[in-house]
Amino acid sequence: MAIRWGICSAGKISHDFTVALKTLPAENHQVKLRNTPPSVKMLTDMQGTVVDVLLWLCVSDVVYVGTIHTHHLAVGVLFMNAQKNVLCEKPLAMNLKEVQELIASAEKNNVFLMEAVWTRFFPVSLEIGRLLSRGDVGEVKVVRADFGVPLTHVPRTVQKELGGGALLDIGIYCIQFVLMVFNGEKPETIQATGVCLDTGVDEAMVVTLKFSGQRLAVCTCTITAELPNEAVIVGTKGTIKVPAHMWCPTSLMVNGVETQYPVPEPSLPPNFINSTSMCYEAEEVRRCLLHGTQLHYFLFISVQSLFLTILTFFPPLNSDMSL
Repeated sequence: MAIRWGICSAGKISHDFTVALKTLPAENHQVKLRNTPPSVKMLTDMQGTVVDVLLWLCVSDVVYVGTIHTHHLAVGVLFMNAQKNVLCEKPLAMNLKEVQELIASAEKNNVFLMEAVWTRFFPVSLEIGRLLSRGDVGEVKVVRADFGVPLTHVPRTVQKELGGGALLDIGIYCIQFVLMVFNGEKPETIQATGVCLDTGVDEAMVVTLKFSGQRLAVCTCTITAELPNEAVIVGTKGTIKVPAHMWCPTSLMVNGVETQYPVPEPSLPPNFINSTSMCYEAEEVRRCLLHGTQLHYFLFISVQSLFLTILTFFPPLNSDMSL
């Protein structure tokens, strides 16, 4: 059965997602695009994106929402109210209240909703899950993840009104990695500190999470400097290392032995590194739809990780992102 995709946004990430879909079998995934006649009512977001409401609602099974952060709620609810399944780019929304509204809309309309944190579905991530479930590195004691790249030249990353900031844009990858390792367990304590740009968004942040059994995790993110961009899991019997780039990994080192996981070849030049690997999350959506899944499990991980950290432990942002 082919899943018919509608693409909401004409931005760089939506281009790459469409290219990624083209690496998958046509009998499983189809991209439904239409030219928009002048008479058709349209919704235009701040990127200049045109959502062909009348046409896409007729032909798509699921809509990929690749708009800027601040439009995820409105656009997501629009499609779910039209009985469409939704794969929404990360972060799912701007605060916990908006996340709850999206989840409520999915439940009310009985449709599928998933946050597009693509890293979760890479072969490297799946292999980490297998290694941890088998106990290959023993009991996990410490996890470290960092993601830092200069991004201040990109206007949306430094503007509060567009959902900018290090944690919302790239820090989510570090925190979701930690919670993947600890199987979604809620940390006992969270400590966070950071610095803000003059625009009011966070430039850099360090988050320390303490889990039961005296286990620790440290996440570092910044939009003003290049970090090693690695992730490390240290257990009582060994170490797992995800070399750069940890958010879109193509290799894995287990106790010093490295294995490569090449990504699919793109049919068109991509905007982002290894972005054809978004095909893995598309396959996960198809699997969920065929099995009748409604709310993806990782949706709830995003709620407790991203928003509890921002809202509770970083006062400079707390006043603007309240519950």
